[in-house]
Amino acid sequence: MTDNFYLTPKPRPTVELTLEDGRVITGERGATLEKFIDVIRDESKPQIVGVILDGSLRELTYQLEHDGVARLVSMSDADGARIYRRSLVFLLEAAFKSCFPEGTLNIDHSVSSGGYHSQIQNLNEFGQEQLDQLGQLMREMVAEDIPFVRETVPIEEARQYFTDAGEMDKVNLIKYRQRPDLVLYRAKDVRDYHHGYMVPSSGYLKWFDLELVEEGFVLRFPRRHAPSSIEPMGRYPALLKRFKEYGEWLNKLGIPSVGALNDAIQAGHIDKVILVSEAFHELQISKIADQISENHEKIGVILIAGPTSSGKTTFSKRLSIQLVARGISPYAMEMDNFFVDRERTPLLPNGHKDYESLRAVDLDRLNHDVKALLAGERVQLPHFDFITGRSGDGKVAQLKRGEIVILEGIHGLNPNLLRDIDPANTFRIYISCLTQLNLDRHNRISTTDTRMIRRIVRDARDRGYSASQTIARWEAVRGGEKEHIFPYQEHADVMFNSALAYEISTLKPLVEPLLRQVSFGTPEHIEAKRLLKFLEWFLPTTTEFVPDNSILREFIGGSILTDFSMWQ
Repeated sequence: MTDNFYLTPKPRPTVELTLEDGRVITGERGATLEKFIDVIRDESKPQIVGVILDGSLRELTYQLEHDGVARLVSMSDADGARIYRRSLVFLLEAAFKSCFPEGTLNIDHSVSSGGYHSQIQNLNEFGQEQLDQLGQLMREMVAEDIPFVRETVPIEEARQYFTDAGEMDKVNLIKYRQRPDLVLYRAKDVRDYHHGYMVPSSGYLKWFDLELVEEGFVLRFPRRHAPSSIEPMGRYPALLKRFKEYGEWLNKLGIPSVGALNDAIQAGHIDKVILVSEAFHELQISKIADQISENHEKIGVILIAGPTSSGKTTFSKRLSIQLVARGISPYAMEMDNFFVDRERTPLLPNGHKDYESLRAVDLDRLNHDVKALLAGERVQLPHFDFITGRSGDGKVAQLKRGEIVILEGIHGLNPNLLRDIDPANTFRIYISCLTQLNLDRHNRISTTDTRMIRRIVRDARDRGYSASQTIARWEAVRGGEKEHIFPYQEHADVMFNSALAYEISTLKPLVEPLLRQVSFGTPEHIEAKRLLKFLEWFLPTTTEFVPDNSILREFIGGSILTDFSMWQ
C-alpha cells in the first residue's frame, strides 16, 4: 500500500505555481513571483503587477517557498490599478525630490478621467518648464528601471527618519500606530511610507503624463478599461473648486491630515470637530437654498444627483427645510416611479437588465408630468411596483403656489432627462463625498473607500446584507456611476461635498466587525483586509456627539429625518 510513497532527505529545489487556467510554472524555490510571471509575460495583454496567491494578495517581489495557486492581477483589475497608481506616486515623489529639493509635493485628490491633482508648495515658481523637467526625469527613471526596495523597519527608526526629513505629517500619522514596525519603500536614496503594495521597479511605470492645471498639475495614469493609454483629460473647474474649498476649511479647523484628527480625538476635542464639521455642512446647504431662493421665480425643478452613499436622501430633506424657512415649499417626485415596465428595460451585453440606463426611465411620461405640474395642472403620477415590475397609477398631484419640484436620481444631471423642460427652469445639484482629509501628503484617502465604508454599515443595518455581499456588488455599482453620473458632474449649478472630517473614526467601530466576518479565500476578503489595514490609522470615536440630522446618521442610524417629510 505504501509502494508509491517515500521519504526524501530534503525539500525539492523547485516549486510549482498553478494558474487559474491550469498552466503550471515550475521555478526555483525562493524565487520571486516576478521571476515566475516572466515566463508567461505577454506584452499584448494588460501588464501584470501582482498575484493573488492562495487567497492573499502578494507583491511580485514576494518569494515563493511552497507550491501555490495563483490568480494574476493586472492593471485592468481594481487591486492592480491601485498598485500601479501608488507606485507612480512614489516615482513622482522621488523625481520631485531630485528636481526640487526645497519644494513640497502634495497629492490631493483624483480626477475622473484618470489622474491625481497635485499641488506644489515652497517654490517661487512652478510652471510648464518645471513640469517638463519633472516629467523628463520620471521617464529617465523608468528607462533606468530602478528597484523599489521594500524595507520593514522598527517604528522608532521610521519616526526618527521622518523627523529628520522634516515630514511632520508622517511623524504625526505613525504616532498612534499599534504595530511595532512600518514598511518603507526605497528608490535609490528616497525612502517613504506608501499605504499598500508596489510594483518591483520603476520600469513597470511606462504609462503616465503630467498636465499643468490651475494651482498645480495632474499626474495622469491609465484607467482600467484602457491600461496602456492615457485618456484626454476633461476640465473640472467646479470639482476642483470644491476640493480646494474643503482642503482650506480643514486647514482652518487644524485637521489637515489623519494624524491631526487623531490628536484631536486623543485630546478629547472630537465633540468640537464634529460640531464645526456639521456647521460647515449646514452653511453649504444654506448657501444653496439662498441661490434657489434668489432665482425662485424661474426655477421649477431641483435636480439632485450623485454616486451611491453620498447622503442624497438626508441632503434633500435638509435642503427642503432650508427652502421652507425661505417660504418655498418643495414637492418631492420619486424618479423610480417612472421606470418602464420590466419587459421594456434595456439589456446589458451579458443579457442582464440594465436598470441604471437612462432608457430604463419612461422619459416621455416624466417630461409630460413635470411640464404639466409646472403649468399648474392636476396630474396623475405613476407608481412603479417593484414586485410585479409594472407601472400603475400613483398619487394625483397639483403644485400649490410657491411649490417647487425636487427630483433625486442618478440621471439628475443628464441633459437628456428633462429634454422638454427649459434648462433655465431647472437647478442642478451634484452631491458626493469629496474626501480631502488624507493620511499624509503622499497617501490620499479615496472618496470611493469612504463611500464603500458608509454603504457597508448602512447595508448591514437597513438591509441585512453582509459586508461580503456589499463588496461583491460594489464593482457593478461603480460601473454605473462611471457611465451615468461622473460624466455629467460639471453640468451642476452647484456641488455639495458631503464628506465629514470625523466620519471614518466614527464608522470604524461599526464597520470593523463586519469586515472581519468576510470569509478568507474569497475575492471579497482581499478587499476587506485592505480596508481593515486602512482603518488601523484612525483612532475610534463613538456616535455620541453625532447630531441626529447629520448626513452620517443616514448610514449609522438614529436620524431624526428618517420618517420626515415636508409633503405629507
